[in-house]
Amino acid sequence: MTLQEYLQSLREKTVAVIGIGVSNTPLIRLLLQSGISVTACDKRSRTDLGELAMELEAGGAKLQLGSDYLEGLDQDVIFRTPGMRPDVPQLLAAREKGSVITSEMEVFFDVCPCSIIAVTGSDGKTTTTTMIAELLRASGRTVHVGGNIGKPLLVEAGEMDPADSVVLELSSFQLMTMTKSPHICVVTNLSPNHLDMHKGMEEYVASKENIFLHQSAGDVAVFNLDNDITRAQSGRALGEVRMFSRRNTVENGVYLRGEEIVRCYGGAETVVMTTADIKLPGIHNVENYMAAIAALEGLVDDETIRTFAREFGGVEHRIELVRTLDGVRYYNDSIASSPTRTIAGLRSFKEKLILIAGGYDKNIPFDELGPEVVERVKVLVLCGATADKIRAAVEAAPGYEAGKPTIVTASNLTEAAEAARTYAVEGDVVTLSPACASFDQFPNFMARGKAFKAIVNGWQ
Repeated sequence: MTLQEYLQSLREKTVAVIGIGVSNTPLIRLLLQSGISVTACDKRSRTDLGELAMELEAGGAKLQLGSDYLEGLDQDVIFRTPGMRPDVPQLLAAREKGSVITSEMEVFFDVCPCSIIAVTGSDGKTTTTTMIAELLRASGRTVHVGGNIGKPLLVEAGEMDPADSVVLELSSFQLMTMTKSPHICVVTNLSPNHLDMHKGMEEYVASKENIFLHQSAGDVAVFNLDNDITRAQSGRALGEVRMFSRRNTVENGVYLRGEEIVRCYGGAETVVMTTADIKLPGIHNVENYMAAIAALEGLVDDETIRTFAREFGGVEHRIELVRTLDGVRYYNDSIASSPTRTIAGLRSFKEKLILIAGGYDKNIPFDELGPEVVERVKVLVLCGATADKIRAAVEAAPGYEAGKPTIVTASNLTEAAEAARTYAVEGDVVTLSPACASFDQFPNFMARGKAFKAIVNGWQ
């Protein structure tokens, strides 16, 4: 089915779009331009939406705003926002009445004319997605990037060529109700995350599996051999399974042998590059490259991979060097919204660090983070809703002694950054790597990272 055919199928139906945000606003505009009856629903008020509310109404949309924005849903087709659970009572009631519940991403999979590569996992999704997309571009392909990063792609599907490539980062929320899988998928790793939204770890893992459960024999699934959960998942894949590992040799995929990144297929081994070729710091970025190389077997040549690795400086908010001031390096790792992500960031440096951590509570335990902080951090600056929980995990960790590390508490990010600067001396590294989401003080990790950069860059 093409995008135009799908839009034509909606012309005699009523449609509701839940969430007037980044991913759904272009969709609402497309539906209105196609002559489709649209009710746009959002918990924000008309004042909050500002000129956008007037624009959508002028285009023919009916707005359903405020605290009752989900009440009375009975449209033929309802697009839910990615962050909304599919089992909220209002959606269940609408489904019982005959409504079709879908999402921008689900429809995109139905109408996309070209091959899709998709990446999911708890950590490393965005960097791996970016690596795959940029490597394909470097090899001369036209690439469209979307999902959890980039821009909504459904509205552009009609302009895509079958020879193009689509590269997606997919979250657990986007995958929960997916009934189609990409031609090539990557699961970077899985660890506790988003347990404030999911009913438990089992549901979180199950949602991720939709990235490969609907593949066929001709498709490819890439898994992390070193992660217990993804290793187990690989046995349920229906297509070709490729593994990557920094600890073990693999028979079909990519592994780390000393400092060499080795590809192995059909019994033949090739050294693609060495870790010295990788500009990005951290062993987790070696893993990200191995995942990308495994996904791109036969699509990108090794010289292109090596050249890219030597030049690629990473993605914003991911161990991003903000500034060197008075001999102190300040890094923005705001993407680290889980303990495992922060641990990977800490392990990227040889020095003992000054760490700024804390934020919104996703109900993830910090037990694993505590020992890493004791080993790798000299000063821990805590702020946000989880400050006390992180402090307790560190103080309970084996080897902790009072003052090792020094632990201080700040009321907000500005105060935390100032405290870190006070403790820092020439040669130190300060990193914002919160181990938590940002929602207690910021709308998202990007806003938190930009705020940190503004603070640091504003110092004289």
